[in-house]
Amino acid sequence: MSTTPLRNLCIIAHVDHGKTTLVDHLLKQAGTFQAHESVSDRVMDSMDLERERGITIMAKNTAVRYRGAKINIVDTPGHADFGGEVERILGMCDGAILLVDAAEGPLPQTRFVLQKALSQGHQIILCVNKVDRPECEGGGRIQEVVNQTFDLFVELGANEQQLDFPILYAAARHGWCTTDFDAIPEMVAGEKKGTLEPLFDAMLKHIPSPKVSEGQGFQMLVSNLAYSDYVGRLAIGRVVSGSIKKNQRIIRRGVNDAGAGINQSFNVQALLAYEGLKQVEITETLVGDIIVVAGSETVEIGDTLVGDDTIQPLPRIIVEKPTLAMVFSVNTSPLSGQEGEAIQSRKLRDRLLREVRNNVALRFQDGVTPDQFRVLGRGELQFAILVEQIRREGFELMVGKPQVLYQTAEDGTRLEPMERAVLDLPEQYASEVTQLFQQRKGILTKYEPQGVGRVRLEIDIPTRGLLGMRSKYLTATRGAGLMSTLLMGYEPHKGEIAHRLVGSLISDRSGDTVEYGLMGLEDRGILFLGPGVPVYEGMIIGEHSKDNDLNVNPCREKKLTNIRSAGAEFLVTLAGIRKMSLEQCLEWIDEDEWIEVTPKSIRLRKKILPQNLRSVKRSERIT
Repeated sequence: MSTTPLRNLCIIAHVDHGKTTLVDHLLKQAGTFQAHESVSDRVMDSMDLERERGITIMAKNTAVRYRGAKINIVDTPGHADFGGEVERILGMCDGAILLVDAAEGPLPQTRFVLQKALSQGHQIILCVNKVDRPECEGGGRIQEVVNQTFDLFVELGANEQQLDFPILYAAARHGWCTTDFDAIPEMVAGEKKGTLEPLFDAMLKHIPSPKVSEGQGFQMLVSNLAYSDYVGRLAIGRVVSGSIKKNQRIIRRGVNDAGAGINQSFNVQALLAYEGLKQVEITETLVGDIIVVAGSETVEIGDTLVGDDTIQPLPRIIVEKPTLAMVFSVNTSPLSGQEGEAIQSRKLRDRLLREVRNNVALRFQDGVTPDQFRVLGRGELQFAILVEQIRREGFELMVGKPQVLYQTAEDGTRLEPMERAVLDLPEQYASEVTQLFQQRKGILTKYEPQGVGRVRLEIDIPTRGLLGMRSKYLTATRGAGLMSTLLMGYEPHKGEIAHRLVGSLISDRSGDTVEYGLMGLEDRGILFLGPGVPVYEGMIIGEHSKDNDLNVNPCREKKLTNIRSAGAEFLVTLAGIRKMSLEQCLEWIDEDEWIEVTPKSIRLRKKILPQNLRSVKRSERIT
C-alpha cells in the first residue's frame, strides 16, 4: 500500500474574497497543468452561472502534489444559501484555510461555516488576501483585520491550539503570499518576487494527516454524490480504514425510509481519485484519501461502504429533509415553441431525474397531471438555479410558486416546518427588520450586540414566512445584512400569512404592447413590460396597486383623426418599468400563476388564461 503523505482541507471565505482565484494559482504553481495547456481564470468555477454571478455554487474537489505529498483541496461555496453543502463537506477534511479580505475583514458570511469547522476540531490557517488594495497601504488595516479575526475565533469558542493559528498575507490574483508582515510593501511594489510556497508549507506543517483506523477492513463514509453517464451513481468520501480494489465485492450499509438498517452488496465497477481537476482511475485505495466509488445505484449520503459484514457503519450524516416543493410543467402558453424547444413531458421528466441524481438536496415526484412534476428542495435559490440551467439548454417550461411541505400529527393536527433565521445586520436597522419578520409570524428569540455597530438576531419563523423574505430583508438593511436559516422541526400551523397584498395587471388580448396603451395603465400600478413586447390573453404585464386583479388592454393604439389635439406634439414616455428577474418572479407569484421560462424571456401568466373563466378577487381565485 502507498505511504504517500496526505492532507485534506477546504477553503472557507466570504463571497468575492478571492477563494477560487487562490485555488487557480495553487493548481498552476503545483504543476497541475502542462506547459501546452491553455488555462482560463477561475477554472474551478465550471458552471456558466458561477462565472456570471462570481460565486461558487457547487463544492468541487481537486488535488495537488507538493514535495511528495498529496493535498486534497475542496473549493467550497461562500454564499449563505449554499452553507448546507459546505457543512457536509467539512466531514471529509481535517483542516481549513480561512480566507479574509484585507480591507473588508471577516464578514458574517463565514461565521456559520467557521463555527462548524472549529467545533469539529479542525486546525485553521488564516490567509489575509488582497493586501495590495489601496485601503491597506501602511499595514494598519491589515493588523486590524487580523485582530478582528482573532476576536471572532474567541467568540466562536476556539480552543488554545486553534487560537494559535498561522497567518499568511497574500495577493491571490498575483500568485504570491508571505508570512513576513514587513515584506508586504516590497512585494506589493514588485521589488520582491514571491510565490504561494509559504502556503503549501503551512498546509503540510499545520494541517494534520487524516485520522485512520488501523487493523480494520475497508470503511468509507459517503459525504457527497455525483453521476456519470458511463458508470451511473458515484459515491464520494474519505477512506477511514482498509482498502479495496476494482471489481471487489463490498457492502453498502444504509437505512430505508422507515429508518431500519439495510445491507446491500455490490461490485466496485470503477475506482477513482482526484489528480488536479481530473478524476483518474486507481487500482487500490489509499487510507485517508478522498475517492470516488461506482457500482451502486441506491447509495445515499450518510451510508457507509464496508469491505465485509463484520465491519460496523460509521455515524450517519444527517441530511435535512426538503421543506419546499415546486411544480415544473410543460409550456402550454400561446407563445410556446417560438423562442426555444417546446420540451415534451418525457424529456422534462428525464431532465429533472438527471438533476436529482446529481444534487442530493433535491427530490423528485410525479405531479397530478402527466405533464407536471414536483421537485422537492430546501430553498428558492436552489429552484432558481435549476430553472436557469434548463432554460440555458434551450428548453421552455413553466414553474409554479414554491409550496411548503406540511405534515400531519397523530391527532390530525396540521404541522408546518419552522426555521430559525440567524440575522447579522447593522444595529440601526434592527427595529425595522424585527417588525418585518413579525408580520410573517416570526418570533424574536435572541438579540446579541456584535460590536462595531452590528447585532445578531435569532428569529423562529414558519418556512412560509421566509418565502420572498430575502429580497425584503436586503432592502431593509440596505444590502448590509446577512441571513442564514436552519430547519428546527415541525410545529402546529401558525395561521394565515399574507404573501402578496396586491393583484396583477393582466392582458385581455393577444398582440404587441404599445407605448400609448401602457401610458394609460401607469396610474394603475407598476408595469413589468415596455412597448413592442408580444403578449397574450391571461399574461401578467404588471402589478396592480389594489388587492384585486385587473384585466387591461396594453395594445391600445391612439386613434388617428384629422383633428390635431392641443398636446399632440409633445414627447411622452413611460415613467419606469420594473424588470423582473427569475428570483424576483419566484418571490412574487401567487398560487394561481405560472412563470413561463424560455431561453430568451421570462413571462408571468395566469394558470387559467381566458378572463371569463377566472375571478379577479383573490378570495375566489386562491383556495
